[in-house]
Amino acid sequence: MTDDNLSHKGRRSISDVARVLFSLLAFIVALALIYGGIKLLALGGSSYYLIAGLAYLLLAALYLLRKRLGLALSVVIFLATCVWAFYEVRQFSYWQLLPRLVVPAVILTLSLWVSAALAGTSLRTRRLANRFGFAVFLGLIATFVAAFFPHGAVSNPVATTAMPASKASQSAPENWEFFGRNASGTRFAPYTQITPENVNKLQVAWTYRTGRRTTGAGAGVDENTPLQIGSVLYSCTPENLITALDGDTGKPIWKFDPHAKSEEHVTCRGVGYYDIDKDDSLTAEVKASYSNDQQCRQRILVSSVDARLFALDAHTGELCPSFGDNGYVDLKKGMGPTENSKRYHPTSLPVVMGHLTVVGGWVRDIVANEPSGAVRAFDVLTGKLVWAWDVGAPESADAAADDHQFSLETPNVWTIPTYDKALNLVYLPTGNGPPDYWGGDRNQAKEKYGSAVVAVDASTGKAKWVYQIVHHDVWDYDLPSQPVLYDMKNAQGETTPVLIQTTKTGHIFVLDRRTGKPVTEVQERPVPTSPAAEGEHLSPTQPYSVGMPVIGAEPLTEESMWGVSTFDQLYCRIMFKDSVYVGPFTPPTEKPYIEWPGLLGGMNWGGISIDENTGMMFVNDMRVPLRMSLVTKENTKKFKVSTDEVPGFMGTIRPQVAGIYGGIRIDILQSPLGVPCNNPPFGSMSAIDLNTQKLAWQVPLGTVQDTGPLGIKTKMPIPLGMPTLGGPTSTASGLVFFAGTQDYYLRALDSATGKEVWKARLPVGAVAAPLIYKSPATGKQYVVISAGGMSHSPDVGDYIIAYALPDSVSK
Repeated sequence: MTDDNLSHKGRRSISDVARVLFSLLAFIVALALIYGGIKLLALGGSSYYLIAGLAYLLLAALYLLRKRLGLALSVVIFLATCVWAFYEVRQFSYWQLLPRLVVPAVILTLSLWVSAALAGTSLRTRRLANRFGFAVFLGLIATFVAAFFPHGAVSNPVATTAMPASKASQSAPENWEFFGRNASGTRFAPYTQITPENVNKLQVAWTYRTGRRTTGAGAGVDENTPLQIGSVLYSCTPENLITALDGDTGKPIWKFDPHAKSEEHVTCRGVGYYDIDKDDSLTAEVKASYSNDQQCRQRILVSSVDARLFALDAHTGELCPSFGDNGYVDLKKGMGPTENSKRYHPTSLPVVMGHLTVVGGWVRDIVANEPSGAVRAFDVLTGKLVWAWDVGAPESADAAADDHQFSLETPNVWTIPTYDKALNLVYLPTGNGPPDYWGGDRNQAKEKYGSAVVAVDASTGKAKWVYQIVHHDVWDYDLPSQPVLYDMKNAQGETTPVLIQTTKTGHIFVLDRRTGKPVTEVQERPVPTSPAAEGEHLSPTQPYSVGMPVIGAEPLTEESMWGVSTFDQLYCRIMFKDSVYVGPFTPPTEKPYIEWPGLLGGMNWGGISIDENTGMMFVNDMRVPLRMSLVTKENTKKFKVSTDEVPGFMGTIRPQVAGIYGGIRIDILQSPLGVPCNNPPFGSMSAIDLNTQKLAWQVPLGTVQDTGPLGIKTKMPIPLGMPTLGGPTSTASGLVFFAGTQDYYLRALDSATGKEVWKARLPVGAVAAPLIYKSPATGKQYVVISAGGMSHSPDVGDYIIAYALPDSVSK
């Protein structure tokens, strides 16, 4: 046998191996598509997958039998898939087309190359097959490269009014004195030292390690935005270790550890600050009585995770002995069965309003007779209870009595209230009265005040108005964020003092903060009331804020189910069709139902930022649908019980003892790879022009660099747009700073366009909002972030990091 014959035989052997392997691959793909396609079709879904599976089965047989017709069939399958894909998507959308076309394109490429190697194939056909195969392969490479560029951004410059020149506000306070910087909560830094042009020169100025506990149960999540008063920052850890830091060096001035512990919702989002010398709410007599007392004239107020309120001297960190009982007030008093704060404690921070501070609290939402959701106001000097907002006993006049008991399981306020000094009103964003997911026996107080904005008199606690944003809320759509106060024009062109409330549903409500009436249009629309849980009575309508952009709440469809590949997209489509989903406000049932937006949001506690110079509002969101089901008391015995907020795919349930039900199963609607089933992005940053009430731009936010399928970090900065927590901070120079992405970065966006102009790698993730201040000592502008790790992330830290421009640039 000649060498040529041996060479030809070797090539043929390799060709046969490739052909058999390709046939096996096509066969496996066919079986997966046929199996899933039959299930989907039986549920009333698309027939494409079954048809494609049968076609690939035939393709496998043709190649196994060395039939040249296989190549033609492979081309037809791919072209037909392209037609189907564009018909379903109806636009050129990178992320939507990806799972529909990549696997078929890979099979087409391999079929072309295998065909080129088949014995008896003409030289011309072989060359064409190789060239087309290489072309499709290059297309696949280009598709992969394209994944590293943002897709899905929205730009709508015609919706934006002419933006005035950036300038620092002369009337703005120099201190970051409240959670949202000022009392209105706009989180706007009126500084122009750091600009879109020089932000890329930011460097780490200092790093402080808080020493917080980072391991073990109940370590909590670092959601802290420090306060800045003059040259001093005041920070807190999840377990309320308070530190005063030098704002220019990051060196600690003093520390105070209350040794606070709790088992659930362990967090500290910030502290309160009070200065008696600047308080014009006190009478001259009261001020005179403190004229010789230099201790605690400026004080830090903390509501701890073990349900205590305490006051510290802002200069020394020592407890204020005249406040409460040697510096402490027990917030558990009169609140019911708190189980030593396990079932009740503050998750917000004390909001200072004159010489009073208002404190709400998180209440466990599992059974009847949970602790009270009453909101209370205390004297910042003495710690005495001044008033209580208790919707179960609104006329109660003895709230300060030692033996007073507040009404149990009432709507609570776990996020941040807002104080309007001019109107002397404090605005309370409420949650539900427990339990969350079934309301067949709710009383009048729960029905009226749950998931609502309530304005109460800041001096007496008496309700002035209430505006409910979700009726008979059985979706855990608590109002999650601080109401933000701003002045904008109504439909008649009149400047109106408004309150802006973001929600988990993706709707943004704008209310006249004097009366509670909507300033932008709200429509009461019919919503589904069936199928309903046993004993339930749902509201037939819900408020839709149509006068403002709705963020990330487009109704789901089978076609909008997503996946990294054809296979997990098919899985997601099966899950969708096998669930109850009748649009927004789908009623909870024993059969798995889809909640979208999910109870995590939409928008969450991070809130918004408003550029006070331009009227541009910035808001981040997350888009993670949930697949849930009510579980009867009898069936709860089949599951492990967990009080984690979202148990996930561990077969657990969250206790929910209400009516005939004993639990609620909460799973993310995601593929077996751990990827959400909805189309990307899963999180974004949006800019809304409050002058026009239109969306100006929207960009996907975050990459999969520090996460990925099956929880494995991809290490690839693919800007898919990931779920976000925390909030943005804007500046007068035209920047928006944000850190609450799933990857470990602090970013700066151009506020006019949403373009990313800078990012800095963090040691761990961060969910806190950035603090931005200008040092009165050096004149240097700083951007500070608390980086303690993302929620449920294995990477936990204890960093506070400050960034600033080099001296050569800042001067």
